[in-house]
Amino acid sequence: MNIEEQVELLMQGTDYGDEDLQKAMASELRERLKVAEKENRPLRVYCGYDPTSTDLHLGHTISMRKLRQFQDLGHEVTFLIGNYTALVGDPSDKNKARPVLTQEKVAENALTYAEQAFRVLDKSKTRIRYNSEWLSKLNLVDLIRLGQNFTVQQFLARENFAKRLDKGEPIYLHETFYALMQGYDAAAMETDIQVGGSDQLFNIIVAGRKLQEALGQKPLVGIITGILPGTDGTQRMSKSTGNIVPINTGADDMFGKLMSVPDSAMGTYMRLVTRFSPHEIAQIEKDVASGALHPRDAKMKMAKEIVSIFYTEAEAQSGQDNFIKMFQQKEIPDEMPEYELQSGQTVVDVILAAGMAESKSKARQLIDQKGVRLDGEVLERGDAPFPHPGVLQVGKRKFLRVK
Repeated sequence: MNIEEQVELLMQGTDYGDEDLQKAMASELRERLKVAEKENRPLRVYCGYDPTSTDLHLGHTISMRKLRQFQDLGHEVTFLIGNYTALVGDPSDKNKARPVLTQEKVAENALTYAEQAFRVLDKSKTRIRYNSEWLSKLNLVDLIRLGQNFTVQQFLARENFAKRLDKGEPIYLHETFYALMQGYDAAAMETDIQVGGSDQLFNIIVAGRKLQEALGQKPLVGIITGILPGTDGTQRMSKSTGNIVPINTGADDMFGKLMSVPDSAMGTYMRLVTRFSPHEIAQIEKDVASGALHPRDAKMKMAKEIVSIFYTEAEAQSGQDNFIKMFQQKEIPDEMPEYELQSGQTVVDVILAAGMAESKSKARQLIDQKGVRLDGEVLERGDAPFPHPGVLQVGKRKFLRVK
């Protein structure tokens, strides 16, 4: 893969909220890759994860997917567990202060993080570090010196802080420490590249780069990934809204949840979660737009790809097969009433004779609403002769085997 192809892949799914900033970061990434190639050394790449809970959902894995892309290109990846930053709590995506966790609770949560991360990352190529290694050694004077690089106005201009200020809601002093701590993480590891979600824009682009420069280092390149919407296709994936796809849910359940994602969100999911290349995604979207590929089939392709990242190929195939059986084929029951078709009977006649509707008008209403099917095909006319023997479905749950 040449440099331009690498830049295209690594910038896929990024969201800086500013076109000029995105172009600047792409340009800096290109230069870093050229230097790394010339010097024959890997780039130092990291992303930090605060163990504030134990179970991860698909939204948590977006940055891990980006780290895996760097790994596959031969770069050095550090999975940083923020056991010290978790004690403060990241205010970036919150409209109120996070509760302060105990060291014991943070340690308990951290135990499960790496294990779940290795379902995306290559374990043999991943360095695990904890930011207590350097943050625990900072004293009050160190913190003051770090803080000298920032103004109060910079923090108050952050969207979530600005909203809380306008509403007269409290902004606690310790919340401003978080960006300093995360910025110091980057400096302590002499980071080339930091990956993070768009809610981390300030922490990475402002704090991380500024502190590295103040400490005599070359400012990092920030790879800012988009935020994954939940299964509703609009709101951010979050346990609080119930729109999550857990990664420990089982292949069948994950496949089913992914198939419930609206068509409008498919592009985002393909760019953020799958291993598809930019060209593969462009082709899928082109085929859907032209009608060459049905959106349902595109979504099944997407769902199978994502499930196979977290489970085996066989489990992903089984998830697809079970979904088709249950939802596309409407899970036709093995046992159902039988009816002997009489000569000349219409569709409405059979529905009434079998007791599947209480009146002709009700039967016609069901047909008009496309609620009557024969072997999965919608029957359009109630007065037409019954087409052929098969499984008649009236509504969602009534089935009849017509012989």
